[in-house]
Amino acid sequence: MSDPAPSAVRLEGPWTHRDVAANGARFHITELGDGPLVMLVHGFPEFWWTWRHQLVALADAGFRAVAMDLRGVGGSDRTPRGYDPANLALDITGVIRSLGEPDAALVGHDLGGYLAWTAAAMRPKLVRRLAVVSMPHPRRWRAAMIRDRRQSAAASYIWGFQRPWIPERQLTADRGALVGRLIRDWSGPRLPDDDAVETYQRAMCIPSTAHCSIEPYRWLVRSLARPDGIQFNRRMKRPVRVPTLHLHGSLDPVARTRSAAGSGEYVEAPYRWRLFDGLGHFPHEEDPVAFSTELINWLKDPEPDR
Repeated sequence: MSDPAPSAVRLEGPWTHRDVAANGARFHITELGDGPLVMLVHGFPEFWWTWRHQLVALADAGFRAVAMDLRGVGGSDRTPRGYDPANLALDITGVIRSLGEPDAALVGHDLGGYLAWTAAAMRPKLVRRLAVVSMPHPRRWRAAMIRDRRQSAAASYIWGFQRPWIPERQLTADRGALVGRLIRDWSGPRLPDDDAVETYQRAMCIPSTAHCSIEPYRWLVRSLARPDGIQFNRRMKRPVRVPTLHLHGSLDPVARTRSAAGSGEYVEAPYRWRLFDGLGHFPHEEDPVAFSTELINWLKDPEPDR
């Protein structure tokens, strides 16, 4: 399947674009630098470009930085199925293997963070370290969505995604205007510039992207009472056994701090919680220097504290 709109997602920079095959699909990646692999996984409603600042910072710090587009997003294949978290996590670990690396430090934001938690539990040998941004552990997220009215209200967009077809139309209407509103509403006081917002809007308007972006959230809600969802939640009891860095913005209106805090109970390894004061749901974009410094210092720390 050819890239439906190369100019919208293969943005120019010091990095290199290429495609790799993994888990039965083709994935677009952007890479920069040499050294130990750091795999960056985006969330909603974005694509690899959300990591543009970290690609450069990590490469300058001596790492091989790779940002991938999730299945159905950006320059990756839009397959008809395969959007449950277990399969999406296998996409990520499959890309790590396809890059010829024994393992990676895995960094995930939002949905990418949910999948990073999942990958670390399912394929521990492929995840050297784990950094999760703006996302509770899957079991914490599930419990908060069911029992915490404030978290359920904060993530009301996920409940709205359960309707057929309407959310897709809303995301692509008026050249993706809703994407811009979501990113601005979810950010702290340091709002993204108009060019950045327009980049995300264009990427969402690539045919089938809106549908594929929503499918993981449909699975998360519809599976709550289904055997496959209950089985997945049970599998996530398996503790993470690699050093974990958990990053969160104090003003995040989507994933409440209260929901995310406490995820360390699922980590049987050094666990570091870092709250960024005055930042919202996108700390890596709202204050890229502070975020990259925190991440790189932790990656280089031979003995990260608990």
